[in-house]
Amino acid sequence: MNSQILPLHRDLELVGPVSRETALPIGAILVDAGRLTQDEAERIHDYQKKVGLPFGEAGISMGLLTDEDVRHALALQFGHASISPDAGLGKDLVAAYEPDSPAVEHLRSLRAQLMLRWFENDAGHQSALAIVSPGPGEGRSYITANLAVLFSQMGKRTLVIDADLRKPRQHRIFGLPGKIGLSALLAGRAGAEVMCEIKQLPGLTVLPAGVLPPNPQELLSRPQFQRLIQSLRGMYEVILVDTPPAGAWADASTVAARSGAALMVTCRDRSSMPRVIKLSEDLKEFGVTVVGAVLNGAGAV
Repeated sequence: MNSQILPLHRDLELVGPVSRETALPIGAILVDAGRLTQDEAERIHDYQKKVGLPFGEAGISMGLLTDEDVRHALALQFGHASISPDAGLGKDLVAAYEPDSPAVEHLRSLRAQLMLRWFENDAGHQSALAIVSPGPGEGRSYITANLAVLFSQMGKRTLVIDADLRKPRQHRIFGLPGKIGLSALLAGRAGAEVMCEIKQLPGLTVLPAGVLPPNPQELLSRPQFQRLIQSLRGMYEVILVDTPPAGAWADASTVAARSGAALMVTCRDRSSMPRVIKLSEDLKEFGVTVVGAVLNGAGAV
């Protein structure tokens, strides 16, 4: 039997557009990034052909590249954002800064469960997901932000809405000014300009809370918030909504009801089980689908 090996790139139909970095060789990526000169790239290429090593290994052996340089280029080639420590993002973003850490592996497992249970089923395509917990310091903002990074790394168009109009944190986590955001949008004082694309993390957009209003509960209860969620569903594949502590404010239940679904966050040695049970019952009374619960060991809000 005769067989023929065909070039896959001609026969496979890609799901999305190929980025410029994905199509570039490592040398060109590093020259673009300013980590190599064109002359150095050519010297590495000549040495690579002579010794039969991959470009990155050849550059490292010549002392012209570091392991970090090669990881940066490979990350871009495979569509995975590589974040430098001076990127201006908060250290809470372990999914960006420490992708190989055990904490991030746990978050990836949570992401996989959410994809299967919610975002890839019929109901999930119609709803956002509110991240809720009974009390302060249980990890809502931390989990919201890092899940958003992980979803965007899957190529999902991802939006974070900071609906904590009491003590918002998403603007600090993502290095945003935070002076204008959701509160101004709901009050009719701002438009689409409040949406902030995170350039270091392609596919990720943040709607910060903005100026703290004197009437958070009333703003979030207005029809404008539900209409906003509905209008954004067609633009983003994953919408995660941060909330204030449910035990202190009624805002969280309101936001969850407008979103349609909730992920409950509890924290080891911090969360009160009776308050967790009460929150779960309250959400069900509001008609909110509780997708699941996660036990967090971190102390971030």
